[in-house]
Amino acid sequence: MIDTHAHIYAREFDQDRDDVIQRARLSGIEKILMPNIDPDSITPMLATESSYPDICYAMMGLHPCHVDDNYQQNLKTIEHWFEQRDFIAVGEIGIDLYWDQTYKKEQEIAFITQLRLAKNKQRPVVIHTRDSIQETLALLQKEQDGSLQGVFHCFGGTLDEAQQITDLGFHLGLGGVTTFKNGGMDKVVPHLDLNHIILETDCPYLAPVPHRGKRNEPAYTQLVAERIAVLKACTPEEVDRLTTHNAETLFRLSK
Repeated sequence: MIDTHAHIYAREFDQDRDDVIQRARLSGIEKILMPNIDPDSITPMLATESSYPDICYAMMGLHPCHVDDNYQQNLKTIEHWFEQRDFIAVGEIGIDLYWDQTYKKEQEIAFITQLRLAKNKQRPVVIHTRDSIQETLALLQKEQDGSLQGVFHCFGGTLDEAQQITDLGFHLGLGGVTTFKNGGMDKVVPHLDLNHIILETDCPYLAPVPHRGKRNEPAYTQLVAERIAVLKACTPEEVDRLTTHNAETLFRLSK
């Protein structure tokens, strides 16, 4: 399995990162993909990648919740890092209107800028949305020239929204929300095509049942796969096989 979205470099793992990585390996996790969020997260993320080069892979992007008055300079930092070395994706990027809409316009500019960076670098994008799927889709539709690929991470929307996303050639990242009794995904997942799904944890956040409310970690990807298997009436092995193939293809990961 591949955990396609894990903040394993976060301070929540500073005391036991080795143990967390070991548990991930034992649970069958072959790769852990790490999205960047802002300039301050770059150093710990790259240090984690350097410490675990056979399993941890870094992305580079500016998270919408970290778009502020200094966003233009921060975008230059993101672009500078792409000039220094390669990354598996541009992410995580997007629009978040849940907490605050003060920088809505700036978030949109940052999103478009990073979509164009992805096209220039021929890399997939990892998209964060919260209370903003339609706004995000509208911008993505304008920028989609056939070359953009990526994933709407932590998907918890409707079947219609899922269809709009996959119609644009994008994947759906399913994580802990899929296991929540009140998450609504039990009505959506049965109708999704496994060829459009990749697995994720978004750790340390959104731990799946039975660990909900506690720190999440990559090993719990297995619980997400098992829940999807129940909802899709297939085996966890089939979910593992297809989602791993999807992730390897999308992020151009060697087996």
